Amino acid sequence: MHTDLPPRLAVFVDGMDRLLAQGAAEPRIVEEGGALLRALLAHDDWLPDAMAQPDPQFYRQYLLYLDPAARYSVASFVWGPGQRTPVHDHTVWGLVGILRGAEIAQAYRRGAGGAMVADGAPLRLEQGQVSAVSPALGDIHEVRNAYDDRVSIGVHVYGGDIGAIDRSVYAPDGAVKPFRSGYANR
Repeated sequence: MHTDLPPRLAVFVDGMDRLLAQGAAEPRIVEEGGALLRALLAHDDWLPDAMAQPDPQFYRQYLLYLDPAARYSVASFVWGPGQRTPVHDHTVWGLVGILRGAEIAQAYRRGAGGAMVADGAPLRLEQGQVSAVSPALGDIHEVRNAYDDRVSIGVHVYGGDIGAIDRSVYAPDGAVKPFRSGYANR
């Protein structure tokens, strides 16, 4: 048991530890990890205030837990009113859940000339809902706060230390720029 974590987060981390120790493949991680994340999101009494602070200009990503072997990381994404990410990828599996407010994700793909084009309708996630991303499921998207007048908070779980993974941002013309997201609290 992870006694250094808020109890509800510790239960989630213990469940993820068990799942990954069993060598679960991505479909099982998405299904069972998603259920663990929905259980965590069912209660909004565990996220420390320090990990829920918005920035007036940019969304913030706070590290909540990093597996000692970097098999996965858990982060809170705090969105100020109207804030959004650039179009980006992850390169690993990810579970995206909503603790407060709502997020809207728009998937992208390369179009005929290499430019980035929207791929399907935007996906709106409300409090308690979970979705998944990965190179196998669709890995390039833009995410934004669904609200222009209040903060939203997501809890994201990734198959690695997402703050240290080399990833890419995509310009509208398809040009690729490498980046590492880091964390607001590290």
